[in-house]
Amino acid sequence: MNETTQTQSTLRSEARIARGAVNRLRQDLFVGAFAFRPLPPLADAKVSRWVPWLPQKIRGWARWLPHSAVGFFSACVFLGTFGMMYGVGGLRGVLTFGLCALLAATPMLTLFRPVGAYWLSLGAFIVTLIGASYFDTYGMDPWGAVFPTHLAVMTLVVLRTRPRLAVEMWVVTFGLGAVVSLFDGFESSNWPPVAVFSAVVLVSAAAVRAWREERRQVVETQTVTQEERSRRTLLEERATIARELHDVVAHHMSVIAIQAEAAPYRVENTPPELATSFATIRENAVAALTELRRILGVVRSEDPDAFVESDPEAPQPTLATLDALLTSVRGAGLTVEAVITGAARPLPQGVELSAYRIVQEALSNALRHSPGAEARVEISYVLGGIGLRIVNGVPSRLAKPSPGAGHGMLGMRERVQMLGGEMTADHTEEGGFEVVAFLPVAGTKAGEGTA
Repeated sequence: MNETTQTQSTLRSEARIARGAVNRLRQDLFVGAFAFRPLPPLADAKVSRWVPWLPQKIRGWARWLPHSAVGFFSACVFLGTFGMMYGVGGLRGVLTFGLCALLAATPMLTLFRPVGAYWLSLGAFIVTLIGASYFDTYGMDPWGAVFPTHLAVMTLVVLRTRPRLAVEMWVVTFGLGAVVSLFDGFESSNWPPVAVFSAVVLVSAAAVRAWREERRQVVETQTVTQEERSRRTLLEERATIARELHDVVAHHMSVIAIQAEAAPYRVENTPPELATSFATIRENAVAALTELRRILGVVRSEDPDAFVESDPEAPQPTLATLDALLTSVRGAGLTVEAVITGAARPLPQGVELSAYRIVQEALSNALRHSPGAEARVEISYVLGGIGLRIVNGVPSRLAKPSPGAGHGMLGMRERVQMLGGEMTADHTEEGGFEVVAFLPVAGTKAGEGTA
């Protein structure tokens, strides 16, 4: 009983496998066989990589190189088969000419309707196989120009579609060809070697197609990974900015709360309404400070190690401490000078902090990517804000590979955008690098300080 059940289970499994294979064959070769699937031209980057020596005007034509190669092959097929029609006239000549035109058109059709091209090529081969004795009189041997063209069409179809079509087209071609030869009485010793050779060619084409698909998926995966890494870096940079802004805003909110609490005691006989207003101001400041700290805690919880290297109690740097930064950078081996123009004045702490961080990151990039170069820091106090320009020259020695991925530049842009400023970063004509930023200061005038 067990053996019978096991046999039935095996038969059902085999039946499911057979049904799956037939269904895949139907989906690949029958459903939408003549659907329009044009082959796009080559990408400009690929053309530049393959033939960088071509002039720019000709590279536009080089994008159509695969189409031109297939068209040239179709023309060769037509000329080769047309030469076999010499001396053929009447109805036979018309039929032979039509067969030659159909056979020559199938490679070109693979550029637009690949599966449909396979069926037309197979039809031409079967027609030649059926009338082998008739066509052979005029040189139309099935194994001459007909089957090599059909094999080329199958190879192009595999390269344009999917690898498994190689097996399916090989089975259909030689299965149908064997049936036709059996009923037509056409016997040939070419079947076994041709079948083996065709299998080798189609398997090779399938391997190339599979390799291309795998490489495309790897590139897509790397692109997605890079985007995710950039997004994560952006979030980390925003968390750092949030922590720094918390220190700035928390200081002001604490001052407001302390002054609101002390104000009623500085005036004798303070009116109750005024005391109530000061108490409300203090309560709102304390509540805002508590909420600010709670939000910062949420930000920190997403990346608990983001601030390990910094002291949370340390005061945030400003442009007043720029000399210490320049001294530290000079100690690391970078020759740097600072030029300050305009009337230096206190700026909002957020602007001061962002300006300091931009200068710090630009100098760090110069140390990493331009060893031995000279750098220059220009700070301009203008009416509407502060301008920054950090430029370095050409490195005097080869830079070591840096583990970074351009995240410092991303952080600088994030700080500038947060303040509503503008920033550019690009290579200079001399071969160095330049970072230019402008940080606006809303509601301030020249010579007016804002604490």
